[in-house]
Amino acid sequence: MSRAALFDVDGTLADTNHLHVTAWWEALRQAGHTVPMHALHRAIGLPGGDLLDHVLGDDRDRTGDDRLSAAHDTLYATYFDRLPALDSAAELLRTLARDGWKVVLVTSAKDNELKALRRAIDADDALTETATADDVEEGKPAPEPIRHALELARVPAERAVFVGDTVWDMKAAAAAGVARVGVLCGGIPRQDLEEAGAEAVYQDPAELLAQLGRSPFSRVTP
Repeated sequence: MSRAALFDVDGTLADTNHLHVTAWWEALRQAGHTVPMHALHRAIGLPGGDLLDHVLGDDRDRTGDDRLSAAHDTLYATYFDRLPALDSAAELLRTLARDGWKVVLVTSAKDNELKALRRAIDADDALTETATADDVEEGKPAPEPIRHALELARVPAERAVFVGDTVWDMKAAAAAGVARVGVLCGGIPRQDLEEAGAEAVYQDPAELLAQLGRSPFSRVTP
């Protein structure tokens, strides 16, 4: 039977969370909002509108949301030619693909951001499908992105493992009923990931790759 290895991208395979924090901070600053960077960091991984609700409150005037999101996108795009992949990210994806896993990226990134991230990771040969925020009506922590990825892979939830770096990732995967692996390279503490549903937590893709045979991936037999 098929197996699916589902991966978040920002903060999980690419070291980009703090670039997003900087871009959102500057976009908000330009619009007259003062938001601490630590608050923005905790919100990374949410779709743009949900992120703004999280840091500005859901009872706010939303008429400026499109401008804020556009400003973030413009600022973040200045990094597109130098986005850093995390150590062993490509090797991890290729190892799983060689072992028969269907590798699917599940990300809140928009299509143009994902193209830049894929160039940085440089492992397109290992990918089966990609699922982006543009494909679903609700992003993480709703389970829709994970469920959409499972549909693309044609794999049931019990035959899938999801890897992510945020609380929103873990909550989405738990709601979708898939096994959950957390990584610390996105900057979220181990305890927070475990409380949100992570079944195992590793430092980064390199450590997960080194321990793959003892990770939740080993529980899903070919």
